[in-house]
Amino acid sequence: MIPELLDGTSARILATILAGVLGLVIGSFLNVVIWRVPRGESVVSPSSACPRCGHTLSWWENVPLISWVALRARCRACRLPINLRYPLVELATGVLFALVLWHFGVTFTALAFAYLGAVAIALALIDLDVHRLPDSIVLPSYIVVPVLLGAQTLIDAHAGSSELWPLWRALIGAASLFAFYFVAAIVYPGGMGLGDVKLAGLLGFALSWLGWGPLIIGAFSAFLLGGVFSGVLLLTGRASRKSGIPFGPWMLAGAMVGVMWGRALWSSYLQIFT
Repeated sequence: MIPELLDGTSARILATILAGVLGLVIGSFLNVVIWRVPRGESVVSPSSACPRCGHTLSWWENVPLISWVALRARCRACRLPINLRYPLVELATGVLFALVLWHFGVTFTALAFAYLGAVAIALALIDLDVHRLPDSIVLPSYIVVPVLLGAQTLIDAHAGSSELWPLWRALIGAASLFAFYFVAAIVYPGGMGLGDVKLAGLLGFALSWLGWGPLIIGAFSAFLLGGVFSGVLLLTGRASRKSGIPFGPWMLAGAMVGVMWGRALWSSYLQIFT
């Protein structure tokens, strides 16, 4: 079993709550990332400000969720509405962190997938906004995620519950999914971009570290979800066959399915067809 730092249901619930609170804070920072990174701006300075009137936010205007409610969803200076996206990003990140902690326990695995979840939220919204997956977010993740999962692999191997095979499997999965998307980008350049290819390698590593089942389910779910969404847009006339529909968000949504339910779904598939 993967060692946990906390034992007992009560401790696990407390850790999950704390992870959720941390997620709210990280979500507030992600709002800055989503707005500034596509514009080539620093995410460190200047301080957060209203994008419409430039009013610099005080600390109490930056408290996740609470400030949005206290301000009645309006800027204190110009009184224009604050986009609902901001509290939704904070809430989504908090929920995701809590789910990851509950699923994996207090481990490096949870830290790796919480980080990947935060990256996923930022990338999905940036891709929807500007149809681009910034290298400044994707490429550093090629270091962070393998380091964290590598640390967990070493801990598990030292505990005698596994060997180093998960890392080798992750490398094989990363190369395989990267190659698949690379070929797809060449064959169908209008449907895949190099940003999708780079993201595929990262997701392939993380999913394959968990197992072949999560990789297969995660990759398949991306095309299933993306296909259904595109079909709905076509049927409702909100898009045409020539419309550029970002695929990055569906790659990330599919990966989440693979992480959370990939093993169970793959096991069920094997039981039915074997």
